[in-house]
Amino acid sequence: MQQPKHRLNVTDLGEAAELLKRADRIVIFGSSGGGKSTLAQRLARILDLRYVSMDREVFWLPGWVLRPRPEQREIITEIVAGDRWIIDGNNPRTLDLRLPRADVILWVRVSRWLCLWSIFKRGIVYRGRTRPDMAPGCLEQWPDREFMSYVWNFERDDVPEFMEGIRLHGSDVPLVELRSRAQMGLLLQRLEAIG
Repeated sequence: MQQPKHRLNVTDLGEAAELLKRADRIVIFGSSGGGKSTLAQRLARILDLRYVSMDREVFWLPGWVLRPRPEQREIITEIVAGDRWIIDGNNPRTLDLRLPRADVILWVRVSRWLCLWSIFKRGIVYRGRTRPDMAPGCLEQWPDREFMSYVWNFERDDVPEFMEGIRLHGSDVPLVELRSRAQMGLLLQRLEAIG
């Protein structure tokens, strides 16, 4: 996996926890199935931040209808104008709106094998129902070949655009990369420990 060139990379989880504790606005992204929604929801509870799922509040309308891009950008603009939030979601084309307002960037970069396993697991657990982080009326489906390819090739196809977005719009925002579920768990423990 390619490492982002970012002058404010935070590698110590204790330091990351301290940064998050002081943060009012957090952007979290990474491959589907990586655990970013679960992490974001737990962080929102610990830090008392508004949890924003881009899938639920920005991208999707009922029945898996994609909201028009201009409308997506209007909604994101309204959300980021708020004082305290954690925004969970991808779409590097909206980093120009999200990163200038962010205090911390969390990048979930777990293995693609774990991501694929997770999307199959949630396909079973939520099959025929709507996940909590998804828009109403978007019933969970078994992952198709196109979605599996997206997850498998996320690092190759999408990461360069994220890295460029960070360079252009968030070079002064501390970046924390989380490369395993164990790291995510430790970060949450450290946050809870510092109260």
